[in-house]
Amino acid sequence: MDHEAPSFARSTELQNRLHAMVPSGAHTYARGDDQYPEGMAPVIERGLGARVWDADGNEFVEYGMGLRAVTLGHAYAPVVDAVRDVLSRGVSFTRPSTLEVAAAEDFLSVVPGADMVKFAKNGSDATTAALKLARAATGRDMVAVAGQPFFSTDDWFIGSTTMNAGIPADVRAGTVRFGYNDLDSLRAVFAQYPGRIAAVFTEAATGMVAPEPGFLEGLRELCTAEGAVLVFDEMITGFRWATGGAQEVYGVVPDLSTWGKAMGNGFALAALAGKREIMELGGLNTDADRVFLLSTTNGPETVGLTAFRAVVEAYRTTDPVGAMRRAGERLAAGANQVIDDAGMRDYVEVAGHPNCLVFLTRDATGAPSQEYRTLFLGELLKSGVLGQSFVISAAHTDADVDQTIQAVADALPVYGKAIELGSTSGLLEGRPVAPALRPHAAPRRR
Repeated sequence: MDHEAPSFARSTELQNRLHAMVPSGAHTYARGDDQYPEGMAPVIERGLGARVWDADGNEFVEYGMGLRAVTLGHAYAPVVDAVRDVLSRGVSFTRPSTLEVAAAEDFLSVVPGADMVKFAKNGSDATTAALKLARAATGRDMVAVAGQPFFSTDDWFIGSTTMNAGIPADVRAGTVRFGYNDLDSLRAVFAQYPGRIAAVFTEAATGMVAPEPGFLEGLRELCTAEGAVLVFDEMITGFRWATGGAQEVYGVVPDLSTWGKAMGNGFALAALAGKREIMELGGLNTDADRVFLLSTTNGPETVGLTAFRAVVEAYRTTDPVGAMRRAGERLAAGANQVIDDAGMRDYVEVAGHPNCLVFLTRDATGAPSQEYRTLFLGELLKSGVLGQSFVISAAHTDADVDQTIQAVADALPVYGKAIELGSTSGLLEGRPVAPALRPHAAPRRR
């Protein structure tokens, strides 16, 4: 079915104003307009459930859901009602609030492998605090990180990416990589830097890759044997794989874990959790030199903690993880069926964990392609579907999924024409999307 592109005139005007005031035109690189077809980057006015409306009045079924932060749906009433109620009782005080007690108890009840927790406002602060604790606990300086996309905006991690301008070489040298699902690569790191590795960071699972049998158990044993602190990044997996994250699913307990995103259903909250003997290095129950650990003004403000408690209650009384799985499985099956029917599976595919789906786009040679991705994104937008992925929420209805499957079907004729031509030339307007983390502004320089 042919679709005319909706108007994005107002969104484009607002986006241009943002670029004049905000570096990159967004407060998160993944939200940038360079991640969308040129002239087709909606600026959002409001959201409800799994749908959003932009500044031009266009309505979309949304995926990605706040960079995977929203699992219950936009403006989820029990969370909003709880937050509305707490606003009349104050937000931030000179001393801890009773909410800090209740929220900590809630957290530790759903993450039974952790003894203590400390709340913050963003995931990078939590992961950096975990590294600081690990260095203090071990007296070592280096960190080994799995070959996964992202752990922190801070120097210790970003220095290991291609977007490392402004980070000293000695800082960059302190972070080394190992292969996920490859214990031998981590053994090689320990052998190359004996007595130097303070911590090992990994996502226990990702949307595209699950741990092979024995990998997480081997990771646990190896870190214990080598005296390194094992840290699981549960930013994405927490409240999406299970309430208690991937460690609940796979039964392997790290020394420390870091949390964020879905724990507040979009409200700002993150957490560092872990073993008492390590966490107390930032407390008062220690004789060691104290770690300055997550001393944040806004970490315990009442809105974020109230949202978190309402999220926990929703997970206790309903089954968001199961709802996401069922909807994701239905979407993947339906989308891949229409792709198969069109004979296009070599070029387009919906893949990954059902609660964290992505779509893969390849060119006529079968190679991953940003140009073809951009073409596909544009066709989805024309059909009222917005998203850099198909990361779903519990609010996605059968109607939302059906619309998305139809949008995929409607995108395939144009995509197929590009495959036949061996090029997107004449079909793709403007420059292709570009990776969010890249060393230069090109190919989407303003």
